[in-house]
Amino acid sequence: MLRVETQQSDGALMCRLEGRFTGKGAEEVRTLVTRCDSKLELVVDLTEVMFIDATGEEVLLFVRRLGARFVAETSYSRDVCERLDLPLLRNYKSNMQVPGNSDGKGNHSATEPCRR
Repeated sequence: MLRVETQQSDGALMCRLEGRFTGKGAEEVRTLVTRCDSKLELVVDLTEVMFIDATGEEVLLFVRRLGARFVAETSYSRDVCERLDLPLLRNYKSNMQVPGNSDGKGNHSATEPCRR
């Protein structure tokens, strides 16, 4: 099962992934990201991801090509980032605080459409 939380604020979109980033769920994240405003800085938090299959890896590489940076605070998520050469956002706390957003406002559900 995959859970996706998104938060948008101050020119950035944070996508926090939890669970198994596989198959259909990964493809849905690809769709979500491509529907979002391309002017937003994209940050993907992989800290709570337990497993990523080949489809999930393809989606992460796609998101990297869009300019995303990644948060990885566990050994598994850091290993995935190193293996796929995903750029890490250093010194970042995995608490859904988008860069530049100190008050935590701007929560959006994963099913809420983004503008592109």
